[in-house]
Amino acid sequence: MPVPIPQQRTDAAAEASHGTDLTLLVIEDDPSGTFTVPELPAAAGTRVRIRTARNLTEAGRLLTDDVDCILLDLALPTGSETRASGNAAGADGLATLQHVLRIAPRHAVLALTAEDDAELAAAAVREGAQDYLFRDELDGRLFSRAIRYAVERKRADVAQRRLTESSLRAQENARLERGLLPTPLLEGSDLRFAAHYRPGRSRALLGGDFYDTVRTPDGTVHVMIGDVCGHGPDEAALGVELRIAWRALTLAGLCGDELLSTLQQVLEHERESEEIFATLCTVDIAPDGRSAGLCLAGHPAPLIARDGRTAHLLPHEDGGPALGLLPHSALPRALGTGGTPWPRRQVELGGSWSLMLYTDGLIEGRVGPVGIQRLGQDGMVEMINRQLAEGLTGEDLLTAAVTEVRELNGGELTDDVAVLLLDRDEEDASRRDEEDVRHRPGERAGLRSPDGDRGRSIPRPRPGSASPTAPVGAANAQRPPL
Repeated sequence: MPVPIPQQRTDAAAEASHGTDLTLLVIEDDPSGTFTVPELPAAAGTRVRIRTARNLTEAGRLLTDDVDCILLDLALPTGSETRASGNAAGADGLATLQHVLRIAPRHAVLALTAEDDAELAAAAVREGAQDYLFRDELDGRLFSRAIRYAVERKRADVAQRRLTESSLRAQENARLERGLLPTPLLEGSDLRFAAHYRPGRSRALLGGDFYDTVRTPDGTVHVMIGDVCGHGPDEAALGVELRIAWRALTLAGLCGDELLSTLQQVLEHERESEEIFATLCTVDIAPDGRSAGLCLAGHPAPLIARDGRTAHLLPHEDGGPALGLLPHSALPRALGTGGTPWPRRQVELGGSWSLMLYTDGLIEGRVGPVGIQRLGQDGMVEMINRQLAEGLTGEDLLTAAVTEVRELNGGELTDDVAVLLLDRDEEDASRRDEEDVRHRPGERAGLRSPDGDRGRSIPRPRPGSASPTAPVGAANAQRPPL
């Protein structure tokens, strides 16, 4: 008859006893009454308390958390059957052992058998017993040593299994999180892109900060950065959902207030509680690279440096609320008739520029001798201008900025940090335009592109894409790849 598995503590029973006292549960039913537990010597250094069960049902009742080791007689009858002989007895013994291992997965188990059943004893170890003992060779010293050895071996097995499982989970999580980080889609653009990402959670690769960059078929470059409040795995998952939704909506043609309004609905459906919100900054850069549209949803304004001049913040006075801070249904009433929650501001970028987007983890680190003052946006602008003056650009600039913020904080930053940098050099862009034109069959240097736009690079066609010199209708029929 099946015996219910007893309730056990979350820690292994084999690990519960670290002192000198051990509890042994003996499961045996010897009709002759010849089996007795040998007396343990006092010099063994271990006191063993012994409980005896005559069948599996009784063993299930006596198998409590304080039991360290089980001594199982492999000749124990199974159910109402009597003890058999030969191979049938061996099969019964292993079936009984498997049952005990199933109801006591965290306990050390010793198999007890007759001396002429050495093959059965070895099979018991292969099934999962820590060791075996021969009934006719028991003495106190051997018995005491076997119990202690079985308990320690079980502890080591449990620890190794937990370590292996933890390592596998960490590897799986790392692969998953790496796969969730974005791959910028900027093929055909004359912009240079760099990013630095550091989650605040210990041993994590992904935090609540998220970002993405894509170039749509019309040549517009869209960039986004956001921050979900909180630092746990749930916030990281929500950040990934918002990023993927943003990319899909952007590729579908949404922009500005319409896009952010849809993202607000996504957040409201996916968040764990109504207290969760997310800040967001979106920038759409025109195909010629000289102007952009900016939308802010409770997020810090980007930093821009034009033509080598000092960096400063883009205008941010008319930004809207963070996503999820106000219910979607209440936004029109809160803003008044005709208002838009997230107005899109037009920004002139110029010919050559560097645009940096960041999350608040970069500006909320503490500075000063007593560590009570935060770096803030003004401190960040001053720091970036100093690093630009030193000639730092691209990934080197971002790495230096995060490193200095960490040093000013006096240690690791507790918040997630994401920083993006987009650069455009007008001279490089012009040279690439000229090279593209020279390398196109049937075109001469100085010839305008079909749309008359000489201010942006013309993406080279790939197999299966529309030719840049094809009529507008043909290009619309088959869009070039991103």
